[in-house]
Amino acid sequence: MLRRHRAAVHAARGFNRSSSYFDADSISRRARMVIRMHAARSIIKGFALMVSIVASPAFAQDAGAGSGAVPADGVYDMLVGTYTGGKSEGLYVYRFDTKTGDATRVSVAQTVNPSYLVVSRDRRFVYAVNELPGDNGPASQRGGVSAFRFDAASGQLSFLNKVSADGNDPCYLSLSPDGKYLLVANYSVAADPGGSFAVLPVQADGQLGASVLTVHHEGGGPVKGRQDNSHVHSTVFSPDGHYLFAQDLGADKLYSYRYTPDGSRGLFGPTDWRYTQEKPGTGPRHLVFGADGKHAYLTSELAATVSTLDYADGKLTQVQTISLTEPGFKGKVGAAAIHLSPDGRFLYATNRGDANEIVIFSVDPANGHLRKIGHQSSLGKAPREFAIDPTGKWLIVGNQNSDSVYVFRRNEQSGLLEANPKRIEIGSPVDFKLVSPS
Repeated sequence: MLRRHRAAVHAARGFNRSSSYFDADSISRRARMVIRMHAARSIIKGFALMVSIVASPAFAQDAGAGSGAVPADGVYDMLVGTYTGGKSEGLYVYRFDTKTGDATRVSVAQTVNPSYLVVSRDRRFVYAVNELPGDNGPASQRGGVSAFRFDAASGQLSFLNKVSADGNDPCYLSLSPDGKYLLVANYSVAADPGGSFAVLPVQADGQLGASVLTVHHEGGGPVKGRQDNSHVHSTVFSPDGHYLFAQDLGADKLYSYRYTPDGSRGLFGPTDWRYTQEKPGTGPRHLVFGADGKHAYLTSELAATVSTLDYADGKLTQVQTISLTEPGFKGKVGAAAIHLSPDGRFLYATNRGDANEIVIFSVDPANGHLRKIGHQSSLGKAPREFAIDPTGKWLIVGNQNSDSVYVFRRNEQSGLLEANPKRIEIGSPVDFKLVSPS
């Protein structure tokens, strides 16, 4: 996120009078959140788009990553999201050779701060946040989400449309299991203190509609300047597709919602248990589920930890927490991304601050517990996001503040990363998605 060390909102509290509210049996008061619907016209439009689709039991969380047939030549499209304003022009497409680890630039789509991406499951569309206002923009400026048509064979992106994220500093995207909605996590909201997530309908031609539902969280935590308000940092669906988890860095909570696309219980309604409480001051950021659907893993940015959680029927129970740093480390920290290897045997997480490294864990197949097995310098500053290619041979990490990407060869047996990685020069690289062109 561009803006991390100052309060995100300064405007007076209050809602737009044209907004409607969705009362889920008055539980919003107890959960200290507000669920706000847009104008009645938008609500009607939203319900018209709802369809009764049963979620696939094993839908992929990283939509589009590695989707399609395995290319015979081992070459994938690699989409790279960045921060613009410096050396970057926007959203890049590279051809990534999984046999050699080489990357060749193909195209770039000019768009502002596309710092997080998601690809549709049919590989025809790419969605990117426009993370605004950032550090220098006016606090009242809303962020956006841009839709692009994607020709995977040629590696070309064509702009379709852009809609408001209905919040500030959008930082995460996820597609609903049925592909009907795109969810955007807004780190902050200027007009109403606290973070939010918005639900954007995905149209048949790939374009996005205006938000049909915006969920605001309230509250904060003990870390001054970082937890003065709620900050939604990611929205992740459960493996069965029936639940959504919104990780709130500011409130130290993992909020849980039921997803009912037929509208019988509202599109997204709070669960009876509302949320999983994290330790105050830890700042939960990103969540990822294991392939068996029984365990999840969480990075907490402010504490620089990774936690293991057991998952069953919409509930997360924390069972283990491990520090990303070694005993005696005194510098600044900032846990960020978290991903599993394709075979599920290893988990990786990035730690920024003064650590600037990738931390490697083995996964116990019996209970999902983690064991730290290694550290690897990212060879730059602020390694925010990274990706492991579909073959499992390479780990690609971007150093946001060093304008560099490193491609590490990965030992598939030990999980460790080999020395002497390949380097790619990209301005303020952040996010990576790999897609089969065939």
